Amino acid sequence: MGPLVPDIVSGGMNLVLALLLGIGFGFVLEQAGFSSSRKLTGLFYGRDFTVLRVFFTAGVTAMSGVLVLSRFGLLDPDVIYINPTFLQSAILGGLIMGVGFVIGGFCPGTSVCAASVGRIDGMVFVAGGLAGVFIFGEAYPLVEGIYKAGDMGDLLISNALGISGGTFALLTIAVAVGAFAVTTRLEKRLNPATAAGSFPLRYHRLAAVLVLAVGVMLAVTPERKARLLAEASDPAWLSRHPVAIMTPDEAAFHILQRDPDVQLIDVRDPADFAKMSLPGAAGIPAASMFSRQWRGVLGKPGVRYVFFGKTGEESVRAAALASLLGYGETAALQGGLDNFKAAILDNSAPPNFTLAATVSSPEADTYRFRETAGPQIAMLIKQRAAPKEVKTIKRVQGGCGG
Repeated sequence: MGPLVPDIVSGGMNLVLALLLGIGFGFVLEQAGFSSSRKLTGLFYGRDFTVLRVFFTAGVTAMSGVLVLSRFGLLDPDVIYINPTFLQSAILGGLIMGVGFVIGGFCPGTSVCAASVGRIDGMVFVAGGLAGVFIFGEAYPLVEGIYKAGDMGDLLISNALGISGGTFALLTIAVAVGAFAVTTRLEKRLNPATAAGSFPLRYHRLAAVLVLAVGVMLAVTPERKARLLAEASDPAWLSRHPVAIMTPDEAAFHILQRDPDVQLIDVRDPADFAKMSLPGAAGIPAASMFSRQWRGVLGKPGVRYVFFGKTGEESVRAAALASLLGYGETAALQGGLDNFKAAILDNSAPPNFTLAATVSSPEADTYRFRETAGPQIAMLIKQRAAPKEVKTIKRVQGGCGG
């Protein structure tokens, strides 16, 4: 999934887009009046809430865009960089930046915007910021503990609150609409000359309804990953889209033949895969199949992918999910790894088989095959090299310059 990243936006193209987006971002800031320190500090004095509206609009637009694109499989959220959360240092840094914002009239991004249009106060602010970066870099060993205080990892607020991304988007949009309504009324009373005072009320209402409708849509529609996982586990869907089944004997034959057109996929936990798996199998947990990093393994033309977990049900779900993700010809190992162990490695006799069975009977042939294949595959399992680490798609680092 996710052709935008990294299929289109990758490598050098990422830098080109960053330059273009930076120019566009600066243009929007200038058009919004953010090159003026008076415009920016108007927020703190209750005269002008343009800053609040612009940044709320940017946040809601970016958040909604990411969610909508991921719903349609055009963007892989797993490759989006998330700034790590250091709670205590973030609070301290926010206080320092807030004081600097009030005193200097700029934040880092708006100061660059002001400097680029020739404002001297913006240039001074940028110079001060660069000096601060230099001092921080030189003093980093002394303040590293403060900088990393309260490490909470790549935290998403929706996960911390235990709600879906769509629900959090709706709440954020509702807060934004409420903030827009309140600040617009304040501006009309305190400073009628602002743009908010000249914007027709009916357009305000129409925009509020439309953006809230987007929020409701995001909240009620399931995320793509959850929807596909549910479909792959739904008996009704599986009955309409039956999964091909490969017996343990067929799988054992392909293993011994080292058939390049058959690839076994172990969907169990990585720790279990590292301890023991079938020869030649690739370890891909079912929940991670959404990531584009596996396309090199699962995207080979002409290859039949046989999925297996501990049980047959787990194997069928994984194969169904791979089919939903468009990964070509898929099948499930009958009965999963447990059944393969019982039938091949433990050399279980076929049902109703006795040693007195006819020499040429299918049951006798199957039993003899298992007698030969079982020890050979067991030896291959013992000789199995440590699993190779799959190269993951690197998240491009970034962050807000505002």
